[in-house]
Amino acid sequence: MLTGLNHLTLSVRKLARSVAFYRDTLGLRLHARWDRGAYLSAGELWLCLSLDAGAASSAGGSYTHYAFSISQQDFPAFAARLRAAGVPEWQQNRSAGDSLYFLDPDGHQLEAHAGSLAQRLAACRAAPYPGMVFED
Repeated sequence: MLTGLNHLTLSVRKLARSVAFYRDTLGLRLHARWDRGAYLSAGELWLCLSLDAGAASSAGGSYTHYAFSISQQDFPAFAARLRAAGVPEWQQNRSAGDSLYFLDPDGHQLEAHAGSLAQRLAACRAAPYPGMVFED
């Protein structure tokens, strides 16, 4: 049985640019880097950047994205910092809780989300999505 997300590997076109984005702009901790990759972390999330010069931008049309947790108190300053740095946003938040949807330098769709699954479910119980059925 699966127990959770083990790690996330993103293909990147320019390793130095991506390391700088994740470390300096987003504030992830850099643990190691090598010619073709890097290991970083955000809390318990292990992120691997893997050099792939042919990596295509995933932006455009798909809702597939990777969400990072952030505290409610840190969210406003984080969002302001990314906006001031000119980090592109790919979607406006339309759901419960504060979220910022943004792109990394290779077009990976990311999200910074303040909130938990329990908070989202509570909001959905108060205002369910069309056709929503709760199992618990």
